[in-house]
Amino acid sequence: MIHPLVLDEEVRPLFARSRQLPDRYLGVRQASEAFCEPLAPEDCVIQSMPDTSPIRWHLAHATWFFETFVLARANPDYRPFNPAFEILFNSYYHTVGEQFPRPQRGLLSRPTMADVFEYRQEVDRRMVRLLTEGESLPPELLPVVELGLHHEQQHQELMYTDVKHLFACNPLNPAYRGSDGVPDGATAPPLTWLHFREGLREIGHDGDGFAFDNENPRHRRFVEAFHLAGRPATNGEFLEFIDDGGYRRPELWLSLGWQTVQSEVWHAPIYWRRGDNGGWSEFTLSGLKPLNLEAPVCHLSYFEADAFARWSGARLPSEAEWEVAAQRVLAEDGEIRGNFAESGRLHPAPAQSSASNAPAQMFGDVWEWTSSPYSPYSGYRPPDGALGEYNGKFMCNQYVLRGGSCVTPESHIRETYRNFFPPEARWQLTGVRLARDA
Repeated sequence: MIHPLVLDEEVRPLFARSRQLPDRYLGVRQASEAFCEPLAPEDCVIQSMPDTSPIRWHLAHATWFFETFVLARANPDYRPFNPAFEILFNSYYHTVGEQFPRPQRGLLSRPTMADVFEYRQEVDRRMVRLLTEGESLPPELLPVVELGLHHEQQHQELMYTDVKHLFACNPLNPAYRGSDGVPDGATAPPLTWLHFREGLREIGHDGDGFAFDNENPRHRRFVEAFHLAGRPATNGEFLEFIDDGGYRRPELWLSLGWQTVQSEVWHAPIYWRRGDNGGWSEFTLSGLKPLNLEAPVCHLSYFEADAFARWSGARLPSEAEWEVAAQRVLAEDGEIRGNFAESGRLHPAPAQSSASNAPAQMFGDVWEWTSSPYSPYSGYRPPDGALGEYNGKFMCNQYVLRGGSCVTPESHIRETYRNFFPPEARWQLTGVRLARDA
């Protein structure tokens, strides 16, 4: 594999001669700015809750990453674009220096959006110059550039979900875009169960291409026989859980989950709205829409996903089970396919019927909660230095999600990708796929 800080000797010449990296760099950076086209400046400076960030901050932080970990390391005499940005846009890298408090990011009226775009343009000019002049870029920084590109793609996904939360707080129900592009009248196939035999399986990154450090090392797990649902759970199925008193029945919930339901007064997924006539709507990036009962249910916390699984007489899959199932998908399809950000839908779509013996919608549409706590694989070691803070230090009080969502960039996802969030988080496009013991 290409380690975030160490470039394999056989790979280094390929990177040095590649002309694709500057183009890829600009492509990812331009995608972030294209995201802003439907927005007004006022949309980009507000922080709707401590877990989200203003769009302006996302744009600046991704730029800070390249400036701090590439440009400044490539040139000992580098002078920062603005020394104040070293604090304002440092997220959680304590070994780099001080950070501005995350919950207060929305209180800053300066720097302006124009200032941030000027910052991005200047860093991009320097980065492209560095990438096209191969002799001036230290080879050990090439994998850091790749890490920075995937890091920015993570923030692109967060920008969609942060704007959605922001707009959902507005009684005008503003839309990011006019249509979600989800086909009308599409029907999800009946729920089926696929069997997976017990056995010693290999999971984790296999060394080909980019991966985050937390996907390593590849290792063996014994997986008991299990059944996995052929598709994610739908809004209609989750509505049955609600109608059966799911949010009022403590026996279905983990203790901490039940406390959260009570304290936060949960009665439905975060963006569901009940009308005066008792019908349900759902807030989307295209505004308030009638609830599509056939589409995958999304924006569930781990607690809600777990309670729904118990009510269904099932459970959540482990991440090893999920990855074993994803391997079957790739064995049949040969590549990752799904509803990703590039589709332009920006909302989960109903699953399509298939005669395949592999589960549908494993990739895209909704991130799928697993029952696995986010912890290191056996043999995992975080990288040395500041970039060692990227993943390893968050391996506490979080659960693993797999598969990507409809706002995940397609080139960003892998079957080994380990996303993670705390169990109460609901503003991400997180759903549920049921599992059962065989």
